[in-house]
Amino acid sequence: MFAQGVGRTETALGAFCRLLSARVGKAKTVAATARKIAVLFRNTVRHGMEHSDSGASHYEERYRRRVLTNLERRAKSLGHVLQEAPAPA
Repeated sequence: MFAQGVGRTETALGAFCRLLSARVGKAKTVAATARKIAVLFRNTVRHGMEHSDSGASHYEERYRRRVLTNLERRAKSLGHVLQEAPAPA
């Protein structure tokens, strides 16, 4: 039940939920988010770890870097080079 509402929060889990929802739909997103919460809970209980949320902006920045790295890798495999567009004035 918590996994359904986490998408409206400004946490890393909320950002994960929003990005995944745009790609695969709401039903799969709820299942994936519930699993992620269960894994975090299990690791906290089993290993005595503390979960500290890094926030939505941190998660979205990591996601952006990962997407750019994948695009650069794909462009390189096709014989192209990505160039950064000039910033709008």
